[in-house]
Parts: sequence; C-alpha cells; structure tokens
Amino acid sequence: MALIRNQLFIGGRWVAPVRTGFIDVMDPSTDTVFARIPEGAAADAEAAVAAAHAAFDAWSRTPLAERAGCIERIAAGLKARSDELAHVIACEVGMPKKLAARVQVGGPLWHWNNYEALARSFEWERRVGNSLVVREPIGVVGAITPWNFPLNQITLKVAPALLAGCTVVLKPSEVAPINAFILAEIIEAAGVPAGVFNLVTGYGPVVGEVLASDPRVDMVSFTGSTRAGRRVAELAAATVKKVALELGGKSASVVLDDADLAAAVKGTVSSCLLNSGQTCSAHTRLLVPRARLDEAAQLAATAASAMKPGPALAEDSRLGPLVSAAQRERVRDYIRRGVAEGARLACGGAEPPAELEQGYFVQPTVLVCEDSRATVAQEEIFGPVLVVLPHDGDEDAIRIANDSPYGLAGAVWAGNEERALAVARRLRTGQVDINGAAWNPRAPFGGYKQSGLGRENGEYGLDEFLQYKAIQLRQPG
Repeated sequence: MALIRNQLFIGGRWVAPVRTGFIDVMDPSTDTVFARIPEGAAADAEAAVAAAHAAFDAWSRTPLAERAGCIERIAAGLKARSDELAHVIACEVGMPKKLAARVQVGGPLWHWNNYEALARSFEWERRVGNSLVVREPIGVVGAITPWNFPLNQITLKVAPALLAGCTVVLKPSEVAPINAFILAEIIEAAGVPAGVFNLVTGYGPVVGEVLASDPRVDMVSFTGSTRAGRRVAELAAATVKKVALELGGKSASVVLDDADLAAAVKGTVSSCLLNSGQTCSAHTRLLVPRARLDEAAQLAATAASAMKPGPALAEDSRLGPLVSAAQRERVRDYIRRGVAEGARLACGGAEPPAELEQGYFVQPTVLVCEDSRATVAQEEIFGPVLVVLPHDGDEDAIRIANDSPYGLAGAVWAGNEERALAVARRLRTGQVDINGAAWNPRAPFGGYKQSGLGRENGEYGLDEFLQYKAIQLRQPG
C-alpha cells in the first residue's frame, strides 16, 4: 500500500495544502506507486515564505550555541531513523539499499555532525584595522533540491543555512520527496522554532518559481539541471537576490600514457556508474592514449558488465534502476544516438536488461567514440553510460577535457603525482581527483562554467549563507 502524505510543514505546524491534488511517487524498481504527496500551490509557497520571513529576526539573533544544539539534535534524529531513510531512498531513487545506507544516509549524517562542530571553529568575526568585520545570515533561503541524492542535497543547504541563522523554505524534488518529510519530522522534534524550517512539495514551475521570485526570499539555492538553473537565475535577478547553483556535468577522467591503465579504468567505471550514472559529478568521459584505446575499452566493458542491474531492495543488486520511465527512455535514446553517430558499442546497449521486465532499468553501457564533439561526448546523459575517447598526448587530453560547457569534476591518472597535478591545474573544473584519491566532504564542491555558481560542503558551504558587515570603530586618542 502506498504511503500517503497529505500535509505540508509551514510555520511550525503540519497544515493542509490549499488544493487537494496529489503527486504519485513511483518505485523505479517495480514501476508501482510508492507514495503520494501534496501538489502544493503558489499560495502554499507564499505562506511558507511569510512564515520564514516572520521567523528570521528571532532566529538570526538566537545564540550560536542554541542553533548548534538544534543541529546536534537533528543529527541524532537522523541517526535514529537511518534504516527507515535508507529504505525510503532505495524505493524513491532506486539505489541498492546497502549502498543507500552508506551514501544516501551516511553522507548527510556526517554533514549534520560536521556543521555542529563547525559552530565552534568557524571564524564568525575578526578585526581588520579599525573595523570589526562580522558574518551575518543572509536571510530567508529558498532551497530547491534534486532527486538523485535527495537527502544529501537537502542537507548541504538546510544544515549550513540553519547554523548560519537563516530561515528556510524547502521544495524537494517531487520525484523523491518522502525523505524530506522524515527530515521535517526530525526538525520539528528537535525543537527548531516555528517558521525557521518549512516544507512545501509540488512542481518547480509552481512552487519553485515562487521561491526564486518572491522579494521576501533573500537567497535561492538550487541543485538540478542547467536548463532549470537558468530559469531560477532569471527569476531571481528581478529582485537581485543571491543565487547558488549546482548544475550539470560531463566530467573527464584523463589517463596519461604512464598511468596504471587497469586502475584508471576501474576507478572511472566505478565513478561513472555510481547511482546508476545519475550523479552530476560522475566521470562519464574516459580519455585514454590512442594506442591503448581498444585495451581501455575492453577493460571498461569487463568492469561495467560485472555491475549486474537489479531491484533496489534485492540483497545482490549492484546497480539499481533509473529514477523514472522518462529518464530510462532518455538514456536509451542517447545510446541509440551514439551508435547512429558512429560510436562503437563495447558492452550494454539500449535493449532492456535480461530478466528485468518491471522497473526502469538500463544496461551498463560503454561506448567507444573517436569524435570528442559527438553528442554522447558533449551532453550529460545521466545514466549508466561511459564514453571512451582517444587522445594524442597531454595537451590534446587537456583540450578535449576542457572542450565542454560544463566544469564540475574530473580526474587525472598518471605515473607520478607531479605530472598529474600539472594537468589537474589546467582543467577548468571545480574538483579533480588524482590517481583515485578519496572524496573529501570538507573540501568545496561546485563547478566552473555552466556547472554552476557557489560552493557546498564544510566551511565553504556555510560561507554561502553568510554576508559580511564592516563596523568601523573609532581609534582611541
């Protein structure tokens, strides 16, 4: 039986929406309705903004230790409901439950705890000559979040915003929203004052556009497609509010001629296929020396083929479904287009995986493409598809890697760190991994070019929700 959520969280209370419409949340593993949520209207979003606006003055002046205490209690609430959250996100997004517990829930829990710790170590003010320079909350924040890592992207907006002293209106993705309702319950139980956090579900062109355009919203933080991000920025410009955008990617994994090819391919395939390729920072272009193109393609095909698709709740699943029927067809169309434009299929393809008649599954696919300007080498596919491209030396590899409208992430693989670092410095992208180095959740995350504006994670993410004030003090004498 489907979960039913029929109320929104506004002004510290669970309230009925102004309309009676519902949105179905599908389980991508089974193509059945997992839950139903309210289809919020513009009036609901406006009520939430009003509540956040009214709550801001008191919350911004609440002592930092009290705000940090709320963050700590929210983290404890998330930990207590971790298994429930992992199950829900597996059913909403399709990531296998064991992996969802570690990535989709474990990551957010780490960030909530880290922001509580940052309250004590962050430099909130400093003296600069005769000025006291203070950092103050930016105001009411509209947070619009995606479906691929739903709780994590909610966390990277809500946790630092609350710690900073901002109030928040959250519009989660209607595709994967149930985790946001659980978080709202946890925030309510943690004793966060009324109006400081508000939850309104609905569609972007309705609820999201209110948050982007309402003059009472001081900042809008959006994660999603580049197309939607442009619309958010366009609407926000009318009231000159701050905009933070975390958008698309087409990240290149650059393999130099002295690299460990087997390790490079294995690491790139793992990055590419995380969350069935539905990761904005996934390394989806593998650039290898031309002389080793066929060898790299075979290694990639072997690694990708080992990632057997299966339902998210099955114990042996390594690769879940895509999030929706529309996303599945979009990815299959890209595979067909790649082959039509001359790419060679090393493994996978557009046909449904064997023995998976239900659900939104796509085979893990490796395309070998000689043309770096081909559609599949330029556009974000957002599925389990790796494109292998040849390069003719370091300069050519750098050129191909940078020949993209995006600049979110990337990787360099080389025989020594000095050479890899020299190439990494020349990549126009916000993050670069060298020889499979581990992800650092304290480091800034964000992109160049059309991958967005602003940074998330750690102190860099906290800084996004603060603004500077200089208070000039008279010198003695």
